[in-house]
Amino acid sequence: MLAGRIETHGVAAGSLGAPLWGFGPRDRLDAICLAGANLIPFARRGHEAAAAAAFADRARRSGRRCSTIVGPAPSVAPLWQLLAPHWGPPRDLRARQPLLAIDGPPAVTAEPRVRPVHPSEIEVLMPAAIAMFTEEVGVSPLRVDGGAGYRARVAELVRAGQSLAWIEDGEVVFKAEIGAVSRAACQVQGVWVAPRHRGRGIGQSGTAAVVEYARQCIAPVVSLYVNDFNAAARAAYARVGFRHVGTYSSVLF
Repeated sequence: MLAGRIETHGVAAGSLGAPLWGFGPRDRLDAICLAGANLIPFARRGHEAAAAAAFADRARRSGRRCSTIVGPAPSVAPLWQLLAPHWGPPRDLRARQPLLAIDGPPAVTAEPRVRPVHPSEIEVLMPAAIAMFTEEVGVSPLRVDGGAGYRARVAELVRAGQSLAWIEDGEVVFKAEIGAVSRAACQVQGVWVAPRHRGRGIGQSGTAAVVEYARQCIAPVVSLYVNDFNAAARAAYARVGFRHVGTYSSVLF
């Protein structure tokens, strides 16, 4: 989530699009936190509490500018504990989101109709992207700036070859994005199946196609995180071949 942005843009706020805070002694970095539209902390094991105290102090002084705090649960939990009296209550708290990964071929047959979205298809893709965001986050992405920022992000992923879909007769049947990319790994997000096509295993075969594409074209390890209460999605990802490698947390405002 952070590595790819730093690999691509470096650590300067101007190129990253947000300040990157660091924590640790002069000769060692024990934690970092990207303070943008999402507040994303990451601390080395054993340094979570101390880093959270430093980052919480900085965040309180800056005021809340993020819509979400998201990252590894051991880094998010102590940070939110310190910020909650000042920023709470959140709109939603998702304390346990299993982080899943796959580093080999999918265990199920991939849907051959899933492919990279062409820039000319953005208008076809947008209603599905908006529906997915609204279902997952609980609010419409159009509520802020009329959706201009969200549309720009969708278009950016399409141009980068990181938006995949099965589009048939002008309708998006399945879609997903590869939102975070580093040399070692990438992260899938926004997996969505059109409501009238659900219950047919399309999410499973579509995700398998995304895994194949990502491992061939982007990075050898493919990850995603899922809500712990979404038993159907967790079971589908397990059948694809994903394994549980960690836990994320999200605080939504």
